[in-house]
Amino acid sequence: MTLLVLQGSLELGIIYAIMALGVFLSFRTLNIPDLTVDNSFVLGAAFSATMCSTDQPLAGIGLAFIAGCLAGSVTALLHTKLKIQPLLAGILVMLGLYSVNLRVMENRANIPLLNKTTLFSLLDNTALQDYSQLIIPAVVLLIVVMLLYLFLKTKLGFVLRATGDNPQMVRALGVNTDTTILIGLAISNGLVALSGALIAQYQSFADISMGVGMVIIGLASVIIGEVIFGTRSLLRRLMAVILGALLYRFVITLALELGMPPTDLKLVSAVIVALALSMPVIKEKLARYKIRTAARKPGAGGKI
Repeated sequence: MTLLVLQGSLELGIIYAIMALGVFLSFRTLNIPDLTVDNSFVLGAAFSATMCSTDQPLAGIGLAFIAGCLAGSVTALLHTKLKIQPLLAGILVMLGLYSVNLRVMENRANIPLLNKTTLFSLLDNTALQDYSQLIIPAVVLLIVVMLLYLFLKTKLGFVLRATGDNPQMVRALGVNTDTTILIGLAISNGLVALSGALIAQYQSFADISMGVGMVIIGLASVIIGEVIFGTRSLLRRLMAVILGALLYRFVITLALELGMPPTDLKLVSAVIVALALSMPVIKEKLARYKIRTAARKPGAGGKI
Protein backbone atom coordinates (compact mmCIF):
# COMPACT_ATOMS: atom_id res chain seq x y z
CA MET A 1 0.00 0.00 0.00
CA THR A 2 1.62 3.25 -1.15
CA LEU A 3 1.87 6.43 0.89
CA LEU A 4 -0.46 8.20 -1.55
CA VAL A 5 -3.11 5.52 -1.10
CA LEU A 6 -2.79 5.76 2.68
CA GLN A 7 -3.18 9.54 2.53
CA GLY A 8 -6.31 9.21 0.41
CA SER A 9 -7.73 6.67 2.86
CA LEU A 10 -6.98 9.02 5.76
CA GLU A 11 -8.65 11.96 3.98
CA LEU A 12 -11.83 9.98 3.30
CA GLY A 13 -11.80 8.57 6.83
CA ILE A 14 -11.72 12.08 8.31
CA ILE A 15 -14.66 13.23 6.19
CA TYR A 16 -16.69 10.09 6.92
CA ALA A 17 -15.90 10.52 10.63
CA ILE A 18 -18.11 13.63 10.62
CA MET A 19 -20.95 11.52 9.24
CA ALA A 20 -20.20 8.80 11.82
CA LEU A 21 -20.55 11.38 14.62
CA GLY A 22 -24.02 12.17 13.28
CA VAL A 23 -24.94 8.47 13.29
CA PHE A 24 -23.51 8.17 16.81
CA LEU A 25 -25.83 10.96 17.95
CA SER A 26 -28.97 9.24 16.65
CA PHE A 27 -28.06 5.57 17.01
CA ARG A 28 -26.16 5.60 20.30
CA THR A 29 -27.17 8.81 22.10
CA LEU A 30 -30.89 8.85 21.24
CA ASN A 31 -31.12 5.09 20.62
CA ILE A 32 -32.99 5.74 17.35
CA PRO A 33 -32.10 3.84 14.14
CA ASP A 34 -32.40 6.72 11.68
CA LEU A 35 -32.40 5.72 8.01
CA THR A 36 -32.76 9.35 6.90
CA VAL A 37 -28.95 9.31 6.80
CA ASP A 38 -28.72 7.71 3.34
CA ASN A 39 -30.39 10.63 1.60
CA SER A 40 -29.56 13.49 3.99
CA PHE A 41 -25.96 12.70 2.98
CA VAL A 42 -26.92 13.22 -0.67
CA LEU A 43 -28.90 16.33 0.28
CA GLY A 44 -25.73 17.90 1.66
CA ALA A 45 -23.77 16.90 -1.42
CA ALA A 46 -26.49 18.31 -3.70
CA PHE A 47 -26.51 21.74 -2.01
CA SER A 48 -22.73 21.79 -1.89
CA ALA A 49 -22.32 20.95 -5.59
CA THR A 50 -25.04 23.38 -6.66
CA MET A 51 -23.43 26.26 -4.76
CA CYS A 52 -19.95 25.31 -6.00
CA SER A 53 -21.30 25.62 -9.54
CA THR A 54 -21.86 29.31 -8.74
CA ASP A 55 -18.44 29.63 -7.04
CA GLN A 56 -19.85 29.74 -3.49
CA PRO A 57 -18.36 26.65 -1.77
CA LEU A 58 -18.57 28.06 1.77
CA ALA A 59 -22.25 28.91 1.31
CA GLY A 60 -22.74 25.35 0.04
CA ILE A 61 -21.30 23.93 3.27
CA GLY A 62 -23.56 26.12 5.41
CA LEU A 63 -26.69 25.40 3.38
CA ALA A 64 -25.93 21.68 3.45
CA PHE A 65 -25.83 21.65 7.25
CA ILE A 66 -29.08 23.63 7.52
CA ALA A 67 -30.82 21.39 4.97
CA GLY A 68 -29.67 18.29 6.86
CA CYS A 69 -31.05 19.74 10.10
CA LEU A 70 -34.41 20.30 8.41
CA ALA A 71 -34.47 16.73 7.08
CA GLY A 72 -33.76 15.36 10.55
CA SER A 73 -36.45 17.61 12.01
CA VAL A 74 -39.05 16.19 9.63
CA THR A 75 -38.13 12.64 10.72
CA ALA A 76 -38.40 13.68 14.38
CA LEU A 77 -41.80 15.33 13.84
CA LEU A 78 -43.18 12.26 12.07
CA HIS A 79 -42.03 10.15 15.02
CA THR A 80 -42.98 12.41 17.92
CA LYS A 81 -46.13 14.16 16.68
CA LEU A 82 -47.65 11.59 14.34
CA LYS A 83 -46.44 8.61 16.41
CA ILE A 84 -44.84 6.87 13.43
CA GLN A 85 -42.17 4.35 14.39
CA PRO A 86 -38.70 5.96 14.05
CA LEU A 87 -37.49 3.32 11.59
CA LEU A 88 -40.50 3.87 9.33
CA ALA A 89 -40.30 7.67 9.74
CA GLY A 90 -36.69 7.57 8.57
CA ILE A 91 -37.63 5.44 5.56
CA LEU A 92 -40.44 7.85 4.60
CA VAL A 93 -38.19 10.92 4.79
CA MET A 94 -35.40 9.09 2.97
CA LEU A 95 -37.86 8.24 0.18
CA GLY A 96 -39.12 11.82 -0.04
CA LEU A 97 -35.60 13.25 -0.04
CA TYR A 98 -34.81 11.43 -3.29
CA SER A 99 -37.17 13.77 -5.14
CA VAL A 100 -35.98 16.77 -3.12
CA ASN A 101 -32.37 15.98 -3.99
CA LEU A 102 -33.20 15.82 -7.67
CA ARG A 103 -34.92 19.22 -7.42
CA VAL A 104 -31.87 20.70 -5.68
CA MET A 105 -29.66 19.24 -8.41
CA GLU A 106 -31.97 20.77 -11.04
CA ASN A 107 -33.24 17.34 -12.17
CA ARG A 108 -29.73 16.13 -12.95
CA ALA A 109 -28.51 12.81 -11.61
CA ASN A 110 -24.92 14.03 -11.51
CA ILE A 111 -23.23 17.42 -11.07
CA PRO A 112 -19.52 17.55 -12.02
CA LEU A 113 -17.32 20.10 -10.24
CA LEU A 114 -14.20 19.91 -12.38
CA ASN A 115 -12.45 23.30 -12.63
CA LYS A 116 -14.88 24.75 -10.08
CA THR A 117 -13.90 26.62 -6.91
CA THR A 118 -14.24 24.40 -3.86
CA LEU A 119 -13.38 24.65 -0.17
CA PHE A 120 -10.06 22.99 -0.96
CA SER A 121 -9.15 25.90 -3.24
CA LEU A 122 -8.54 28.02 -0.12
CA LEU A 123 -4.98 26.69 0.10
CA ASP A 124 -4.16 27.10 -3.59
CA ASN A 125 -0.82 28.79 -4.29
CA THR A 126 0.39 28.15 -0.73
CA ALA A 127 2.98 25.78 0.73
CA LEU A 128 0.14 23.58 2.01
CA GLN A 129 -1.59 23.23 -1.36
CA ASP A 130 -0.69 19.53 -1.77
CA TYR A 131 -2.21 18.73 1.62
CA SER A 132 -5.40 20.82 1.37
CA GLN A 133 -7.61 17.71 1.13
CA LEU A 134 -6.16 16.49 4.41
CA ILE A 135 -5.84 19.74 6.38
CA ILE A 136 -9.24 21.30 5.66
CA PRO A 137 -11.36 18.22 6.56
CA ALA A 138 -9.19 17.73 9.68
CA VAL A 139 -9.87 21.33 10.78
CA VAL A 140 -13.62 20.92 10.14
CA LEU A 141 -13.64 17.63 12.08
CA LEU A 142 -11.78 19.22 15.00
CA ILE A 143 -14.30 22.06 15.17
CA VAL A 144 -17.23 19.62 14.97
CA VAL A 145 -15.86 17.40 17.75
CA MET A 146 -15.16 20.37 20.04
CA LEU A 147 -18.63 21.87 19.52
CA LEU A 148 -20.38 18.50 19.87
CA TYR A 149 -18.46 17.70 23.07
CA LEU A 150 -19.25 21.08 24.59
CA PHE A 151 -22.92 20.76 23.56
CA LEU A 152 -23.29 17.29 25.10
CA LYS A 153 -21.78 18.65 28.33
CA THR A 154 -24.46 21.34 28.64
CA LYS A 155 -27.73 20.87 30.53
CA LEU A 156 -29.56 20.30 27.23
CA GLY A 157 -26.88 17.84 26.17
CA PHE A 158 -27.28 15.85 29.39
CA VAL A 159 -31.06 15.77 28.87
CA LEU A 160 -30.55 14.58 25.28
CA ARG A 161 -28.26 11.76 26.45
CA ALA A 162 -30.69 10.83 29.21
CA THR A 163 -33.55 10.73 26.70
CA GLY A 164 -31.82 7.94 24.83
CA ASP A 165 -31.06 6.00 28.03
CA ASN A 166 -34.36 6.41 29.90
CA PRO A 167 -37.07 8.54 28.24
CA GLN A 168 -39.65 7.68 30.93
CA MET A 169 -37.43 9.09 33.66
CA VAL A 170 -36.80 12.27 31.64
CA ARG A 171 -40.55 12.77 31.10
CA ALA A 172 -41.14 12.18 34.82
CA LEU A 173 -38.81 15.11 35.51
CA GLY A 174 -41.05 17.37 33.43
CA VAL A 175 -38.87 17.52 30.32
CA ASN A 176 -40.46 17.40 26.87
CA THR A 177 -38.62 14.51 25.19
CA ASP A 178 -40.19 15.41 21.83
CA THR A 179 -38.07 18.57 21.79
CA THR A 180 -34.86 16.77 22.67
CA ILE A 181 -35.47 14.14 19.98
CA LEU A 182 -36.12 16.93 17.47
CA ILE A 183 -32.86 18.69 18.39
CA GLY A 184 -30.88 15.44 18.41
CA LEU A 185 -32.07 14.20 15.01
CA ALA A 186 -31.66 17.68 13.51
CA ILE A 187 -28.02 17.94 14.60
CA SER A 188 -27.39 14.32 13.61
CA ASN A 189 -28.59 14.78 10.04
CA GLY A 190 -26.94 18.20 9.86
CA LEU A 191 -23.57 16.53 10.51
CA VAL A 192 -24.34 13.82 7.96
CA ALA A 193 -25.22 16.46 5.35
CA LEU A 194 -22.04 18.38 6.23
CA SER A 195 -20.04 15.23 5.53
CA GLY A 196 -21.86 14.81 2.21
CA ALA A 197 -21.07 18.42 1.31
CA LEU A 198 -17.36 17.85 1.94
CA ILE A 199 -17.36 14.58 0.00
CA ALA A 200 -18.93 16.28 -3.03
CA GLN A 201 -16.22 18.96 -3.05
CA TYR A 202 -13.49 16.40 -2.30
CA GLN A 203 -14.52 14.07 -5.14
CA SER A 204 -15.48 16.95 -7.48
CA PHE A 205 -18.97 15.65 -8.17
CA ALA A 206 -22.35 14.95 -6.59
CA ASP A 207 -24.42 11.95 -7.60
CA ILE A 208 -28.01 11.10 -6.72
CA SER A 209 -27.04 7.55 -5.66
CA MET A 210 -23.90 8.38 -3.65
CA GLY A 211 -25.71 7.97 -0.32
CA VAL A 212 -26.55 4.27 -0.71
CA GLY A 213 -25.21 2.39 2.31
CA MET A 214 -24.11 5.48 4.26
CA VAL A 215 -25.99 4.35 7.35
CA ILE A 216 -24.00 1.09 7.25
CA ILE A 217 -20.71 2.97 7.00
CA GLY A 218 -21.74 5.14 9.93
CA LEU A 219 -22.81 2.16 12.04
CA ALA A 220 -19.60 0.29 11.18
CA SER A 221 -17.50 3.27 12.29
CA VAL A 222 -19.43 3.67 15.55
CA ILE A 223 -19.44 -0.01 16.48
CA ILE A 224 -15.83 -0.72 15.47
CA GLY A 225 -14.69 2.30 17.46
CA GLU A 226 -16.64 1.28 20.56
CA VAL A 227 -15.49 -2.35 20.45
CA ILE A 228 -11.79 -1.55 19.94
CA PHE A 229 -11.28 1.78 21.72
CA GLY A 230 -13.88 1.67 24.51
CA THR A 231 -16.64 3.94 25.82
CA ARG A 232 -15.57 4.94 29.33
CA SER A 233 -16.13 8.69 28.95
CA LEU A 234 -17.91 11.02 26.53
CA LEU A 235 -14.67 12.30 25.00
CA ARG A 236 -13.39 8.76 24.61
CA ARG A 237 -16.61 7.72 22.90
CA LEU A 238 -16.34 10.60 20.41
CA MET A 239 -12.70 9.79 19.73
CA ALA A 240 -13.60 6.10 19.35
CA VAL A 241 -16.14 6.99 16.65
CA ILE A 242 -13.51 9.00 14.75
CA LEU A 243 -10.87 6.27 15.05
CA GLY A 244 -13.48 3.69 14.04
CA ALA A 245 -14.20 5.66 10.85
CA LEU A 246 -10.49 5.87 10.04
CA LEU A 247 -9.98 2.17 10.71
CA TYR A 248 -13.00 1.28 8.58
CA ARG A 249 -11.60 3.25 5.63
CA PHE A 250 -8.20 1.57 6.02
CA VAL A 251 -9.87 -1.86 5.97
CA ILE A 252 -11.80 -0.96 2.81
CA THR A 253 -8.65 0.43 1.17
CA LEU A 254 -6.72 -2.71 2.07
CA ALA A 255 -9.49 -4.86 0.56
CA LEU A 256 -9.29 -2.89 -2.68
CA GLU A 257 -5.49 -3.10 -2.72
CA LEU A 258 -5.72 -6.88 -2.35
CA GLY A 259 -7.80 -7.01 -5.52
CA MET A 260 -11.36 -7.13 -4.23
CA PRO A 261 -13.87 -5.84 -6.83
CA PRO A 262 -15.46 -2.49 -5.82
CA THR A 263 -18.88 -4.10 -6.36
CA ASP A 264 -18.25 -6.28 -3.30
CA LEU A 265 -17.58 -3.40 -0.91
CA LYS A 266 -21.17 -3.22 0.36
CA LEU A 267 -20.98 -6.93 1.23
CA VAL A 268 -17.70 -6.33 3.09
CA SER A 269 -19.31 -3.43 4.98
CA ALA A 270 -22.27 -5.61 5.98
CA VAL A 271 -19.93 -8.38 7.20
CA ILE A 272 -17.85 -5.88 9.22
CA VAL A 273 -20.94 -4.45 10.91
CA ALA A 274 -22.31 -7.95 11.64
CA LEU A 275 -19.00 -8.99 13.22
CA ALA A 276 -18.76 -5.79 15.25
CA LEU A 277 -22.35 -6.14 16.52
CA SER A 278 -21.78 -9.77 17.50
CA MET A 279 -18.42 -9.06 19.18
CA PRO A 280 -19.84 -9.08 22.76
CA VAL A 281 -21.38 -12.52 22.17
CA ILE A 282 -18.17 -13.79 20.56
CA LYS A 283 -16.11 -12.52 23.51
CA GLU A 284 -18.47 -14.21 25.96
CA LYS A 285 -18.28 -17.53 24.12
CA LEU A 286 -14.48 -17.33 23.97
CA ALA A 287 -14.32 -16.63 27.69
CA ARG A 288 -16.52 -19.66 28.43
CA TYR A 289 -14.40 -21.81 26.12
CA LYS A 290 -11.21 -20.77 27.95
CA ILE A 291 -12.78 -21.60 31.33
CA ARG A 292 -13.90 -25.04 30.10
CA THR A 293 -10.48 -25.72 28.57
CA ALA A 294 -8.73 -24.74 31.79
CA ALA A 295 -11.09 -26.95 33.82
CA ARG A 296 -10.30 -30.01 31.68
CA LYS A 297 -6.54 -29.70 32.19
CA PRO A 298 -4.89 -32.20 34.56
CA GLY A 299 -4.83 -30.88 38.09
CA ALA A 300 -7.84 -28.60 37.59
CA GLY A 301 -10.19 -28.38 40.53
CA GLY A 302 -13.22 -29.65 38.63
CA LYS A 303 -15.29 -29.35 35.47
CA ILE A 304 -17.42 -26.45 34.36
